[in-house]
Amino acid sequence: MALNKEQIAQRIAKELRDGYYVNLGIGIPTLVANYIPEGINVTLQSENGLLGMGPFPFEGDENPDLINAGKQTVTTIPGSVFFDSAMSFGMIRAGKVDLTVLGAMEVSEQGDIANWKIPGKMVKGMGGAMDLVAAAKNIIVAMMHTNPKGESKLLAKCTLPLTGVRCVKKIVSDLAVIEVKADGFRLLERAPGVTVDEIKLKTAGKLIVAGEIPEMVF
Repeated sequence: MALNKEQIAQRIAKELRDGYYVNLGIGIPTLVANYIPEGINVTLQSENGLLGMGPFPFEGDENPDLINAGKQTVTTIPGSVFFDSAMSFGMIRAGKVDLTVLGAMEVSEQGDIANWKIPGKMVKGMGGAMDLVAAAKNIIVAMMHTNPKGESKLLAKCTLPLTGVRCVKKIVSDLAVIEVKADGFRLLERAPGVTVDEIKLKTAGKLIVAGEIPEMVF
């Protein structure tokens, strides 16, 4: 059975390591903040000038002046700091972010990512994604494996305008956990109840399957 968005975020949270500075893109990535494992201390950074984001607020507790880069209301943790976006992007460009989690419209088997523009359609724009993919030490993509038409979003080559080239290290989709290697998409885990054959069918790029592929564990 394919994962829902919350489960994708929950699986990505297992990639967090103690002491990481992490930037979460808009969409599914923002949900990762709700699943930080117990005993793991990470600091969430936002391009609009916040270091030390907490989980999303409960309904009724929102502060409209406290938002992330995607304009969603957020909470802060003890020790949080605020600053201008110039300093925030200075942190990103200086390589201070250990992990960035982004959504994507397409990812190529070389690790290229397209996540900001569909020609002829209105989208929110680039935001900080171009800086993040150029400077972050590790990029994980959270995405649906196929688009609404059922077409694969994991391709041999991206067809949409690129955000970054050869930067994606890992993909967590609703069907699988995939590592991007020099020789293509390497299948690491499959969603509970999803078969390797289904993942092959829905992956347009080169998919490498070696040995028995375990189901994801949350």
